[in-house]
Amino acid sequence: MMNPNTPIWRDMSAGSPALIAAGYRHSVGLQSDGTVTAAGDNRYGSCDVGGWRDIVAVAAGNAHTGNSHTVGLKSDGTVVAVGWNKHHQCEVSGWHDMVAIAAGWRRTVGLRSDGTVAAVGRNHEGECEVSGWHDIVALAAGDWHTVGLQSDGTVTAVGNNRYGQCRIGDWSSITAVAAGYLHTVGLRSDGTVVAAGWNKRRACEVSGWRGIVAIAAGSNHTVGLRSDGTVDAAGWNEHGQCRVEGWRDIVAVVAGCAHTIGLQSDGTVIAVGHNQSGQCEVGGWQGIRLPGRSNG
Repeated sequence: MMNPNTPIWRDMSAGSPALIAAGYRHSVGLQSDGTVTAAGDNRYGSCDVGGWRDIVAVAAGNAHTGNSHTVGLKSDGTVVAVGWNKHHQCEVSGWHDMVAIAAGWRRTVGLRSDGTVAAVGRNHEGECEVSGWHDIVALAAGDWHTVGLQSDGTVTAVGNNRYGQCRIGDWSSITAVAAGYLHTVGLRSDGTVVAAGWNKRRACEVSGWRGIVAIAAGSNHTVGLRSDGTVDAAGWNEHGQCRVEGWRDIVAVVAGCAHTIGLQSDGTVIAVGHNQSGQCEVGGWQGIRLPGRSNG
């Protein structure tokens, strides 16, 4: 168990499991007992996670078009998925030995314990062409591109590169990655942040951030968790998804298309942004697993 005198954020790393997730119109939380809760749009069954057990990480497809799915990593290294499956992005039942997962628009990506990567789903722009990757320690999936963090702190990417979101070959000393609609974000070991890609809505304006320990990317906004438990945000704010300046005691953050979720140190959850389908109605969630904690 983590030392109770150590700030929770210090237990975070590139391989830390995702304890909360945000899709386009739904939100997902991993509870301390390994079960999962969800809120928001369930037209495609992306919130049908009530029967899941022994889950250690969650991911949610964040499609700006609204069709989403939810993925869960089990303690035995297998993977489950529910929701929109038009492109076979939920066909993960044969996966084994997985240690991390990511969900993009129309696809699911999984990291094996040997550092190789699997992907299923839409591949029209090469976003699933990850079979040759090795020495990967963390993943991120944008709408049309997939990003892998390598063990040496460099980053690789495949898929749509129209706006330069895959031009990250010169990045170094990266400890975490995130991917949005058309942008990519990297957290450096010194707590600064880099970003590449489409910046019309200023989601890449993160060069002034300091003391960051975790990052998240929505469709057109970027979120950074500081070491003191406060949060930065940049980019599109039409629905208030960047109004996080008052947040405190946060230990994890995720970003959906147009909403942002924060996990607090007491296991409760807060959210801001677009709430048309109830995706921000997470105030009643209790006992969400904290970083560094196992089942129970």
